[in-house]
Parts: sequence; C-alpha cells; structure tokens
Amino acid sequence: QVQLVESGGGSVQAGGSLRLSCAASESTYNLYCMGWFRQAPGKERAGVAYIVSTGTTRYADSVKGRFTISKDNAKNTLYLQMNSLKPEDTAMYYCAARIGSYCNLDFNIYHTWGQGTQVTVSS
Repeated sequence: QVQLVESGGGSVQAGGSLRLSCAASESTYNLYCMGWFRQAPGKERAGVAYIVSTGTTRYADSVKGRFTISKDNAKNTLYLQMNSLKPEDTAMYYCAARIGSYCNLDFNIYHTWGQGTQVTVSS
C-alpha cells in the first residue's frame, strides 16, 4: 500500500504563504484521487481540495482563490500552495489518496493517509 509523508507546515502570520508537500512511496500516476484535508482541535476533519488523475481539481469554498492543489507525477508528490492565509486556516493538514472511480471532499472515501503537518496562522 502506498505511503504518504507530508511536509512544509509551520507558523506564519496572517496574509502569508506556505506550500505543503506530500511525497508518495510509489507512483502517483495510478492514484485516481489525491486530496488535502485539515483538522482543527475539537473539529471534524474537513476536505480542503482534491485533484483527479485527469487534472480536474475542486476546492472547499473557504479556500477558493487562495489555495492551489497540484501534483507532479514525475516526483510522486502532491502539493498545496496556500496564499493569503488566515487564522482560521490553522489546523493539522493531511494528504490522502484513493484508488477508485470517483472523487469528492468526503474524508470517508479515502483509504490512505499521511501523518499530517501542522499549520499555524497568527493574527
């Protein structure tokens, strides 16, 4: 089973930027759907964005226009570029993968998860 390792989290002031990376242990080409999720203390894990193997992307309304998901199959790596960060973006961020015929932002359909990387945005 593919393994996922996130990196790139950290502390930043509001308005700043971070780029998260998720390295996969095998080719991402065959992973039909890869996504980013986040979980703040006391809250349920929520979908942030996903990318389909065809290149189609979708974002949660709260991050549209600020975050960009991308994938480099040659490097087996998924990215999340986060701009104009807000304090409410503070959370543990996880990448996830799914081999299947559909994608959405429901974390229940993803079968492989990374360990997470913390993002903290101060005001």
